[in-house]
Amino acid sequence: MTLQEKIKLFPHSPGVYRYYDAEGNVIYVGKAKDLHKRVAQYFVPAERLTRKTAVMVSKIADAEFTVVESEADALLLENNLIKQFKPRYNILLKDSKTYPWICVSNDDFPKVFLTRRFTRDGSRYFGPYSSVVHARNLVEFFHNVYPLRTCNLKITSDAILRGKFRPCLKFHIRKCLGCCIGGISKEEYNQNIEEIVRLLKGGGREIIQHYKTLMQESAANMEFEQAQIYKEKMLSLEQHYSKSVIMSSIVGDVDVFSLIIDGPEAFGNFMRIRGGAVVQSLNLGFKLMIEEPQESVLAMFIGEIQSKFGVLSREIIVPFKPDMELENVEFRVPVRGDKLALLELSARNAKEMRLNALKQQEHTDPDAYKNMVMESLQKQIGMKELPMHIECFDNSNIQGTNPVSACVVFRNAVPSKKDYRHFKVKTVVGANDYATMKEVVNRRYSRMLQENPEDLPQLVVIDGGKGQLAFAYEALAELGLTDKLTVIALAERMEEVYRVGDPYPMFIDRNSPALKVLQQIRDEAHRFGITFHRKLRGKAQIESALRSIKGVGEKTEQRLLLRFGSVARIAAASQEELSELVGPQLAALILKELNKEYE
Repeated sequence: MTLQEKIKLFPHSPGVYRYYDAEGNVIYVGKAKDLHKRVAQYFVPAERLTRKTAVMVSKIADAEFTVVESEADALLLENNLIKQFKPRYNILLKDSKTYPWICVSNDDFPKVFLTRRFTRDGSRYFGPYSSVVHARNLVEFFHNVYPLRTCNLKITSDAILRGKFRPCLKFHIRKCLGCCIGGISKEEYNQNIEEIVRLLKGGGREIIQHYKTLMQESAANMEFEQAQIYKEKMLSLEQHYSKSVIMSSIVGDVDVFSLIIDGPEAFGNFMRIRGGAVVQSLNLGFKLMIEEPQESVLAMFIGEIQSKFGVLSREIIVPFKPDMELENVEFRVPVRGDKLALLELSARNAKEMRLNALKQQEHTDPDAYKNMVMESLQKQIGMKELPMHIECFDNSNIQGTNPVSACVVFRNAVPSKKDYRHFKVKTVVGANDYATMKEVVNRRYSRMLQENPEDLPQLVVIDGGKGQLAFAYEALAELGLTDKLTVIALAERMEEVYRVGDPYPMFIDRNSPALKVLQQIRDEAHRFGITFHRKLRGKAQIESALRSIKGVGEKTEQRLLLRFGSVARIAAASQEELSELVGPQLAALILKELNKEYE
């Protein structure tokens, strides 16, 4: 039986399918609501598939399936099989590090501490936490509010009765109540532990209210010392929650997922909300081996979290609906209110993870980082090829005087200063920025077509708005280059990127490396153009003051400026000093004209 005949027999049931190569290795695992329909989508003409998917399909030698009861079961089975076989073309977790957990030990007098080992020893674990700083701050906070033991002693009731232990320094400085010598009962100690567990589960608001009630009752009974203890705990809790977690009286128990896909990589953040408070937050990175729809990546992310933490909340907040359904779970895409604020907070965490990953890659593998930036720029602008050669134009003039233009060149995302060019505007009169842009673009590429046509850039960036872009495009159209390169405009005021024919700016993330490259090349063109303009303007001012005087030529001008340094000092010199250089008659004429100029 051929592969095509085999997949036609796949059932219309939920399940998991596996693709094998000629050596019998699992190269891809996927889930489906309908196995027959999902698998058939791969075996279509290659031109209907993305490039990476077509490569994978060409290597499929066999296919198998497993039917399950529901999509939830398919999701978990898919996750387990991916971890077992590590297929070449599946979404792979990038994070190999172990995240910290907060452990409440399984002892008569439990300890609360940070660990990276999750063991099934009867202890209670909370986390994992993507930020070890946050987890450490939580543990420190618990030890400050509740005097817990930190020792490794095996404390039992029998050991306490026999006086087996002696109190340590922490007991004497009131950092521990001395459970090893019976300083606090097992019931009272474990009452503190249960409060910590409730806090870790998101019951902060109830505990704060509980301490407030106890404080008021103690004050009414004239027990002011005890009331002060309750007050200090209440204030500590309020201060901690105001700084470290979100609390909302509206949002109940929900899970939040956000996802950012950047080329072949994806970054996700998961937050668990209990009692209106964020009790858990975890970032995960994924590597996409083939082009996957965002709905599938989100489903994969949800499956990974479910495999780690078990049952999810009945309500899950997501940026878009995943391609899955879970029993008794509602996926909600918020549009306003506290739940939207939570989704935005989660997305901000995912963005920060992405930026940190980019920064690390920039230092560890600069070449790969540059390629990634160029691929991102290509995708966001919608180009056919990578913009490895970019040129940017900027015009400079002040009230129409000394109009110039600058062209800067970036190759492989770095400046190529030997290719920079200046242009003195020749055909445009006055401050006509649009006509100036058309002239210099025409001059630049008409000459390039004559001298080096194979070195045309893939991307041309115009510093300006839709007007400058239209005139630059008109120049390229006259040269027949509109199909050979892409031209965009970058408006400085709002950092908006425009394409020809689109009245609305393209959306490019303000923090993306792609936009930063465009900003860098635009700023470089602005700097290069302004420097040239200032040079011409300064030269023009000198020429208007000296060269306009009859009898003063270029050599005389150079001799005077070399001696006196500036036109102002020449005007302030005596006739005798000038006569030494140019003779008495010309000296008198220069002083007369310059002092007229500087009146």
